[in-house]
Amino acid sequence: MRVNTLKRVAVAFALALPGAAIATVVAAPPAHADSCYTWPRNLYQGRSGEDVRQLQIRVAGWAAYRDIVRVDGIYGPETAAAVRRFQSAYGLRADGVAGPQTFAKIYDLQDSDCTPKHFSYTELDNGCGKGGWSGGPLSPTATREKALRTMWKLEALRRSLGDTPLYISSGFRSIACNQQVDGASDSQHLYGNAADVTSRNRTLCQVARSARDHGFSGLYGPGYPGHDDHVHVDSRRENNQDRSSNGTNWSVPDCGVS
Repeated sequence: MRVNTLKRVAVAFALALPGAAIATVVAAPPAHADSCYTWPRNLYQGRSGEDVRQLQIRVAGWAAYRDIVRVDGIYGPETAAAVRRFQSAYGLRADGVAGPQTFAKIYDLQDSDCTPKHFSYTELDNGCGKGGWSGGPLSPTATREKALRTMWKLEALRRSLGDTPLYISSGFRSIACNQQVDGASDSQHLYGNAADVTSRNRTLCQVARSARDHGFSGLYGPGYPGHDDHVHVDSRRENNQDRSSNGTNWSVPDCGVS
């Protein structure tokens, strides 16, 4: 959990203008609203491009039950539904169109390095305390990008639990680190795709049950060997670089999650 993080002020000048003026201002390139990424246009079904892909990363945690949001740069029904859930969760008009209000909320949640404000790269990097993103099966850049998506999913999970803090006990592990802690040989931790989390204000069962609705296809917790003191979440279904099948695997027997 990140504490005392400065929020950036979102540029939302268009929202204060009357209806006709809004259409004119929104159509024009907006002022630079965030030092990480600024969306240049409204997004809705049928649009595609890098701006859609960047949005998908940030709403990946608002997938439907047992589902995922594909980060493919194509704004289809799956992305629109995730945007609606994001909008509803933050009290916005839930129309599935990503416009000024939706982007303003993302800017408010987003730090200058693209991470959500309650999580940081330092919490997700090398799980044996050495830090960094090297030593895994992927390049440091690819691993870091997967970790970014993991953090945005965790931000959604945190929101669904009433904005209660979540604590990460293990994130990315190098191959050497994974061997040191006796991790699975093809663990999702190796890819930046997983996190082990705990909470001081919610039970592990509450965390595990809520995680089912936030894009996690791997889920292990109390009752599964070695997971009685944390909940493991991962995105194995979206991992095309590992040796495992792209499916969903949940096992939290003590919480009725399977």
